[in-house]
Amino acid sequence: MPDIKILVVEDEEVDIETTLTDLGYEVPAAVAYGEEAIEQAGEIQPDLVLMDIRLKGKMDGIEAAEEISRRFQIPVVYLTANADLATLQRAKNAEPFGYAIEPFQGKELQTTIEMALAIRRNQEYARHG
Repeated sequence: MPDIKILVVEDEEVDIETTLTDLGYEVPAAVAYGEEAIEQAGEIQPDLVLMDIRLKGKMDGIEAAEEISRRFQIPVVYLTANADLATLQRAKNAEPFGYAIEPFQGKELQTTIEMALAIRRNQEYARHG
C-alpha cells in the first residue's frame, strides 16, 4: 500500500492515530477544531480526512467537511458516535465518502477508508480519463 496520508479531526481523546498507523496509514496531524482542520487540510493535502461530527469550537465537523471538500476536493469520512437520523441526514447532504459509527474495529475502519479512496480514484479517472 502506498503512503496514504490521513488527517484526523476528533474532539475526544481517542487513540485512532495508533490504529491508523498500525493499519499502515500515515497520520501527519490530528486536530480538534473545524477551523484547524481546514487549515491543516490545505497545508498537508492529505489523501483523506477522518472527521468527527462533533468538534470543539464554533464549527462542527459537517461544516468543516463541506469547506474542505469545496476548497481542496479531499474526500471526507465521518467518524461519530452520533447516529441519530437528523445528524445522518445533514451528513448525507454534505456528500461524504463514508460514515463510520464509533466504536469500530480496525478492520471496519480500514474497509471504510479503502472504499472511500477507491471511490475518489474512480472519480478522478472518470474526470481525467
